[in-house]
Amino acid sequence: VLLAAAVCTKAGKAIVSRQFVEMTRTRIEGLLAAFPKLMNTGKQHTFVETESVRYVYQPMEKLYMVLITTKNSNILEDLETLRLFSRVIPEYCRALEENEISEHCFDLIFAFDEIVALGYRENVNLAQIRTFTEMDSHEEKVFRAVRETQEREAKAEMRRKAKELQQARRDAERQGKKAPGFGGFGSSTVSGGSTTSMITETIIDTDKPKVAPAPARPSGPSKALKLGAKGKEVDNFVDKLKSEGENIISSNMGKRTSEATKVHAPPINMESVHMKIEEKITLTCGRDGGLQNMELHGMIMLRISDDKFGRIRLHVENEDKKGVQLQTHPNVDKKLFTAESLIGLKNPEKSFPVNSDVGVLKWRLQTTEESFIPLTINCWPSESGNGCDVNIEYELQEDNLELNDVIITIPLPSGVGAPVIGEIDGEYRHDSRRNTLEWCLPVIDAKNKSGSLEFSIAGQPNDFFPVQVSFISKKNYCNIQVTKVTQVDGNSPVRFSTETTFLVDKYEIL
Repeated sequence: VLLAAAVCTKAGKAIVSRQFVEMTRTRIEGLLAAFPKLMNTGKQHTFVETESVRYVYQPMEKLYMVLITTKNSNILEDLETLRLFSRVIPEYCRALEENEISEHCFDLIFAFDEIVALGYRENVNLAQIRTFTEMDSHEEKVFRAVRETQEREAKAEMRRKAKELQQARRDAERQGKKAPGFGGFGSSTVSGGSTTSMITETIIDTDKPKVAPAPARPSGPSKALKLGAKGKEVDNFVDKLKSEGENIISSNMGKRTSEATKVHAPPINMESVHMKIEEKITLTCGRDGGLQNMELHGMIMLRISDDKFGRIRLHVENEDKKGVQLQTHPNVDKKLFTAESLIGLKNPEKSFPVNSDVGVLKWRLQTTEESFIPLTINCWPSESGNGCDVNIEYELQEDNLELNDVIITIPLPSGVGAPVIGEIDGEYRHDSRRNTLEWCLPVIDAKNKSGSLEFSIAGQPNDFFPVQVSFISKKNYCNIQVTKVTQVDGNSPVRFSTETTFLVDKYEIL
């Protein structure tokens, strides 16, 4: 019978220990403390016996993986179990050090429980242990999918009912009849109408983050149903807490996640005329070369925060040589843009909207031309005697680009441990849970055009695809920029600010 499995230091200090039979803490700590004193340095054995127990152990750098068994236990089986225990630890810990083991102690205990149950070895391998500990349930996924479908159907049904109520109210108003009440609560035409519209607004706006403003209360006595009204008791309770000196934090549940991230984003020096130039790329390449598809979408968003700069024109400089298709907003003068590369309204007397983002120009590029790939990735796995040697390299093809926070994600086979890194430009992260190797490069530009990574791991060449790439850049791919902003009257220049981003939507090497 296997009594306990433990990882301890050379001095016998227990870092993590799992007992499979009833044992006190002092007993297990005493057994582990006695273990280093029993070992004879001269012998080549990997087990030590006392009068009551047998220790089967394996050194792991500065630590020991120790199994404590009864003396009549089958030592061949115990050695096989020990090997499995030793292979499990690198799956959860990046380094075989005391801090790392302590940090992942519960993951290790759960894995140990999959190997041994009530002191007896379970018939499992490393891949099965990982599957069991992840507890990935197909039934749960099906249940969630069904629930999401039901929620969508319920929302669609609510919207349909709301539209029917609204239509019924309009028909009644047209015919001069009394508007139908909702559920018997409408006591008059006014109250019935306001209630229906309020229900409609509430249902239709459920997906929107903004709360619909409450309609004005109709004059006269009314028993109309009120939705979303805040209870007076809540207000009184909050006021009472404030008077007692409590800090009340208002809920930000209505905020969009994008707005929340904007709060933490570094402030941009925005002028009264601000332009946001954004491009997104979707790219799919074959592992043996060849661009399967590349699609790029770009847009210039204009935001004016001062009325006096409403009547302006943007001078666009288009130095693109890749054959981008440009499209202006319907309200923008297309002839003026074609002739002079100026973005202005068809009616020069009108102003651009104030305090709202307006897309004035968008462009699209779709190609299968390999020379247009901004960053080429060449992944070359070759089978060796005990697995695969993988060579992967990148090369920047567009010298004017500067790519920041580049992450090249290579999938790894599951249950084979961490990769052995040979040479690397930049840094790497091994995510043992998702079975991926992330190659991280802070900057790729003309000075740092190419780099490579070599590593070895057990597996087949197909295991290392698809390779995925993500990055962000403050320089756009298509050379389209706003160089000047002038007023319609007098052509006097206007100060403006520009924010440029080039992002990845999907970038895969299949």
